[in-house]
Amino acid sequence: MAGSTSIRPVPEHTAISVSNLERSIEFYTSVFSLQVNRTIDSPPESRLGEIVGLPGCRARIAHLGPPPADGEDTPAPQLVIELFEYGEPAGRPLARERSQADHGISHIAFSSPDVRGDYRRLVEMGVECLSEPVEFRPDVWVVYFRGPDGEVCELRQS
Repeated sequence: MAGSTSIRPVPEHTAISVSNLERSIEFYTSVFSLQVNRTIDSPPESRLGEIVGLPGCRARIAHLGPPPADGEDTPAPQLVIELFEYGEPAGRPLARERSQADHGISHIAFSSPDVRGDYRRLVEMGVECLSEPVEFRPDVWVVYFRGPDGEVCELRQS
């Protein structure tokens, strides 16, 4: 389009709709050492429904992020994981047969300094992994696994 400028966004957060906020907080804080930065109760009269196209919805929300670095009071700005537990309307579970080839957002990826070691820890925690770690390209190791509601996560070491 002549004369227009493109939008240049910077990733800020990703949201996951969950069936049980406490269970998902426990999963993401224990697997990734994230911390809860904020929780929000969003009643039907809030403007959340207007934003997400679900007028009158009710949800509980948690923002998770990395803890502050040693000696710091606040965490450095990084991608936030935003968990939504909708009470009204209640969310539907992901189709178990949904594959990574299906349209839409397929997974959330986290960088890891040791995918193979982290894989062993995931297995010890009882987390369902889609495979063992794979060397996708030279010196690039990847493993996919499922979160508590079947959402797919990736650990990537490069």
